[in-house]
Formats: sequence, structure tokens, C-alpha cells
Amino acid sequence: MSQQTSPPDGSGPLPATGKESAPGSARRTGSSPGKPGGPAFLGHMGRVRNLGLFAVLVLLCVVGALTSDNFATSQNALVILSSAAVIGVITIGQSFVIIGGGIDLSVGAIVALASVWCTTVATQSYGLGGMILCALVVGAVVGLVNGVIIAYGRIVAFITTIAMMASARGLAERISDRQSQVVTVQSFNSIASTRFLGIPLLVYILAVAVAAGWVLLNRTTFGRRTFAIGGNQEAARLAGLGVRRHTMLLYVLSGLCCGIAAVMLTARTTSGASNLGNLYELDSIAAVIIGGTLLTGGRGSLVGSILGVLVFTTITNIFVLNNLTTDIQQIAKGLIIVAAVLIQRRGRKGATP
Repeated sequence: MSQQTSPPDGSGPLPATGKESAPGSARRTGSSPGKPGGPAFLGHMGRVRNLGLFAVLVLLCVVGALTSDNFATSQNALVILSSAAVIGVITIGQSFVIIGGGIDLSVGAIVALASVWCTTVATQSYGLGGMILCALVVGAVVGLVNGVIIAYGRIVAFITTIAMMASARGLAERISDRQSQVVTVQSFNSIASTRFLGIPLLVYILAVAVAAGWVLLNRTTFGRRTFAIGGNQEAARLAGLGVRRHTMLLYVLSGLCCGIAAVMLTARTTSGASNLGNLYELDSIAAVIIGGTLLTGGRGSLVGSILGVLVFTTITNIFVLNNLTTDIQQIAKGLIIVAAVLIQRRGRKGATP
């Protein structure tokens, strides 16, 4: 029998070739490509899911236009895209981690820590380059710590990242003394205000990050190994994959994405603060789930995750325009997450031959 990994669209297993198809190292789907549970069927279901998310997004836009005169404007569209940019970059890293069979609950705290660290007086003295480099390094190093503890310390990702969430947030409060740190480097602040062809630079950053993430996930060995490890870690190990090292790198990638998001968010708010990124772990995980990625790993789509971000951002925008309180927003997000998980379970049962 041959090992199974996921196809370029990340929607289900496909036979792998070469070293990674070592005998005795794979899961069986027990179905032919054209039958329920087979690669072609799962790929088709992934495309249908993305089309369904796009249809939901269009429906939300219609609802927004009917309930608020300010929704269907170019300015509001740019507001939605700019808001989606920050959480979208975080969701890219979260998607890799969850597809690889893990979860990262510390993303919001990492954003806060990177934001605070890159806006200290000492860091700002190095200018734009120094501030950006600091945020990226802080994010990557915290992600590395997560990855080492999870992969080599063999501590459950849920526990490790919850501990890091508390520690990173506490360290951010310690560094900033719970005060906002105003950014005095105007070139840094201009990251959020700069526009090309009328579109904010933040949106371009998200587009580049999505493109790079899609290529990494669907067109490289790193991506194929991510699907394989998330689908069956023991089979991947028996096939000769460096499961521990790869798991560690997934969390480094997630931390790096948080560092990028910290730069974007800090530029938008023109200050660093220990309360930035609050509940971003909820938003990113929700977007990944809505996008069709299995919480158990092994299957997912980056395109679906970004559509999930746009759906949540649009819902939030509609609520704000209609003066609905934040508690209603959180209730709605919770209900959507539960509904998405239930739909996933029904879909998996339907795909079982």
C-alpha cells in the first residue's frame, strides 16, 4: 500500500511518490478516486466548500447593503479589506499549524509582545528597518519556543500554547508597564496609510502573504509533508519524515506570521500595547474552521481560510454599521464556529464509503 498525502488544493489525500511512499507507512482510504472518500471526490468537495463560502460572502454583502446605506461604498470595502489583512496574515500561520495536526492559542499574545517590543524607545532608535526586524524576530523566536516544547518536549500543543499565551501577554505588560507606546517613526506609521492605486499597502501585504503561503502549502515538499504529518503522524514517521523538526518549523512559521501582523497592527494604531491582538486566537481558528480545515489535521485549504476571514470581517463590519454591541458579535461568532464543526462532521460521515 502507498502513503497518502493531500493534493495541491489541500482538500484530501492523493497518492504520493518517491521516498515518502515507503511500504507500510500509509493510511488507506479504502476507496477509488471517483467514489466518496476518494481523492477526486474530496477535491471536488473542497472546491464546492470554497464556492459555498464565496456565496455566503456575497449574501452577507447583500444583507449589508440592505441594512446600511454606508456598506456598499468603496471606502467601506477598503475598511473591510484593511481589517481582514491583519487577522488574515495570522490565519495563514494558523492554517499551517492546524493542517499539520496542531493548534496555536498564543497568536494574539505573540502579536502583543512583538508590538510592544518593536515600539520601545531603544528599538525605535534603529528606525523603520530595526522595528520591523525586531517584530519578526520576536514572533519567530516565540514560535520556536512553542515548537521546541511541543515537538521535542512532547507536551500537548493546547497546553503549551495556552501557557505561552499567558507568558507572552504578561511579558508584554511587563515591558510596556501596561502603557501604550507611541510610535514616533513616521515611516513606520506610513505602512498603514500608504496606498497604491487607491488600495492600502496592508492589503498588498496580505495578498503577497497568501500567495507565498499557497505556494508553500501546495507546491512544495514542505506543504506535502505538512498534510502527511497532520493526517497520520505515526505513518509519516515510519515513512522517514522528520516529524519533530517539521512540527517545530510550523510553529516558527506561525510566530513569523504573528510578527508580520504585529507590524501591520502597530502601524494602524500608531502605538504598541500589551492588549493588542486580544481574542485573535479565536478569530484565526474560527476562520480556519469555517474555511474547511479539519481540526484533527491532514486536510485544509488556505483559500478557504482566507474566505473565512473575509466572512467574519464582513459580519463584524455589518454589526458595527448597524450599531450592534460586541457581545452580539461574539455570540454570532460562537454559533458560526459550532455550525461549521457540525457541518464538517456530517461531511466526513458522508465521505466515508
